[in-house]
Amino acid sequence: MQLRDALDDYKRNTGHATRFPAERRTVTGRFSGGDGRLVHVDAGGELRDFGYPLTGLTGLVRSRVGLAVGDEVTWLDEVATEQRYVGETTLIETVHRTDRGRVTRYDATIGDAHITRAAIDVGDDGHANVDPDDLSLVVYARFAPDGRDDRLGQLRYDDAVEVYHDDEHDFLASDTGFSDLRGQLPATFAELLDDAPTDLPRDRDGDRYEEERLSGEVIADVPFENGVATVGTLLTDREETTRGAARDRLAELFDELDDPDALAAAAGGTTPPVPDSVPARESIVADLRVLSLLSAESGLRIAGPDFDPFYATSGGYGYTWFRDDAEISTFALDADDRLGLGLDDWHARSAEMYVATQRPDGSWPHRVWPRNGALAPGWANARIEDGPDVDYQADQTGSVIAYLAQARAAGVDVPDLDRTLVAALAGLDETLAADGRPVVCQNAWEDSAGRFAHTTATFLEAYSELALHGETLDADSLDAASGLDRTALPDDLAAHARDQATRVYDALDDLWVPERGCYALRETPEGAIDDRLDSSTLSLASAHRSFDALGGGDEGEGAGAVDDERLDRLVSHVETVVDGLTHETDDIAGLIRYEGDGWRRAGQRSEKVWTVSTAWGANACAELAVLLADRGDPRAAEMVERARELLAQVSPGGTLCEPTSYLPEQFFDDGTPDSATPLGWPHAIRLATVALLEDELPQFADRVAADD
Repeated sequence: MQLRDALDDYKRNTGHATRFPAERRTVTGRFSGGDGRLVHVDAGGELRDFGYPLTGLTGLVRSRVGLAVGDEVTWLDEVATEQRYVGETTLIETVHRTDRGRVTRYDATIGDAHITRAAIDVGDDGHANVDPDDLSLVVYARFAPDGRDDRLGQLRYDDAVEVYHDDEHDFLASDTGFSDLRGQLPATFAELLDDAPTDLPRDRDGDRYEEERLSGEVIADVPFENGVATVGTLLTDREETTRGAARDRLAELFDELDDPDALAAAAGGTTPPVPDSVPARESIVADLRVLSLLSAESGLRIAGPDFDPFYATSGGYGYTWFRDDAEISTFALDADDRLGLGLDDWHARSAEMYVATQRPDGSWPHRVWPRNGALAPGWANARIEDGPDVDYQADQTGSVIAYLAQARAAGVDVPDLDRTLVAALAGLDETLAADGRPVVCQNAWEDSAGRFAHTTATFLEAYSELALHGETLDADSLDAASGLDRTALPDDLAAHARDQATRVYDALDDLWVPERGCYALRETPEGAIDDRLDSSTLSLASAHRSFDALGGGDEGEGAGAVDDERLDRLVSHVETVVDGLTHETDDIAGLIRYEGDGWRRAGQRSEKVWTVSTAWGANACAELAVLLADRGDPRAAEMVERARELLAQVSPGGTLCEPTSYLPEQFFDDGTPDSATPLGWPHAIRLATVALLEDELPQFADRVAADD
């Protein structure tokens, strides 16, 4: 998205009840990709690239597709349109119903190429109401190589055009050539200053001859041949791909992908296959598709497609947060273990990148670029900067440790994994205060500071997983360059981690609020208890399951480590949080993020429902149900029921799951989705919760079905 587009959107949407101006929304339409480039096909058919964080290439920032008879153009985003995924692939079928006939489009992103195949269908009487030979496909495309919309150039060929600035060279080609090709300059200063938005593309202006060559905007007329017109775009780096190789690559794709079946086969190879035996298969397929789409070749993922690159209303989403990413990795690892999804490559790539991006002090930075792990813009890098460490999100380090310990136990073997875990343990110790709780830092939602229950939960889980799986870790693997004190660590690291986990477990009592029957959101930097309900505290359920696996509880040898009083408090906490944060209207039902959440409300007075909070509620109830079931506690059945009720809201057909199969981050009360769509985190939680319920708690399925 360029500044011109942001200003144009600002003009169009200022004052809208549920739409924030200056954004490029993805709450409608679908994405194609999963093997590099990420292309959004809007519900009206507009193409846009969202893959810069994944590949470093900007590509298409705006486009339109139309149907022309002579000089008369019908833009396909202005007619009745239907869209779907083809099977379990990332191939998108979009059907446009025009007065000239029905146009069926297929869009597939293969590597750094995108193919659009458009076919004109005959009418009900067996004939189109216009001779197909008189028709052409009009393609308006604006490229921004190297993220630029100025100082661009074009090179023209018979069947292709190349748009370039410096390193990035973007190509648009047609299988049937061009009957006409022209360029145009972006919106002028006068147009930008005008109160009215600018409709693009403009008509040809003979006085602006330079627009033909000095912009990223092209308008191409593509002839139909036998009722079919196919165009392709390819994003390249000049040091990696010559222009001859780029044109050859597009020509090969036109030959190889010459029908919908071939496109579907190619697009099907970008996501993991799902065994037929997997339960809730539609949900699992959708989750793996989304996680594939959001992944870079490195294995790191963006949180979601970046709808707000100018930070108009947020801090951006097209980055890797180690909290989100590590929890996604953990959920995927658990689901794979239970359902046999064949995600070994995912687990290894994640572990390799966590090892590569760890800082010398054992922590992980706020956020990085997923394509290479380089530090990305952020506001919580206190461990890198001079000064106090308050602006540091310690829960991110805890989440990475928990994943790496579990991955190591599952057989994931990558270089320097043990050294990374030892350094992480030392770094975690540095941010654990003498009272057994993490020091003052930023929270999971990145909007306040304090000593949070959620951060404490991630420490409890990290220490517990290290205690469970760190028997052979060697403290001597800390090298001198790490900057960490080897002498601060004992020789028996697993025993040390167990002791630390017990300290954190005991210290949680400091956050118990008996009047509300729940754990507090945080202790403020000033030392006061903030007892608001917060969905992030639901992470205490999975953390206690990890701690419970250490054993040695009240019942002696073989018993869980969670005592009866703590279990009662945990049940009370989960029930209180779920009940207190539940919000239901005529259109949606789910959990709000926390009490008093004012973010992105627009004109809505109440807090918005979040999919990650709702999915977290389902997962917490399921995790707690396992703890209860292991003890023969009859409350397990009720927790399973609650888990399934919440899971239903974020599952296909639920009020928080869009017809696209996507989980947006948030919803307004009237059912309007908002913010990053799809968001990877709730998809991963949904994936793991389905697996947990089916694998660990099938004995309660009949009761739930009977109650339904």
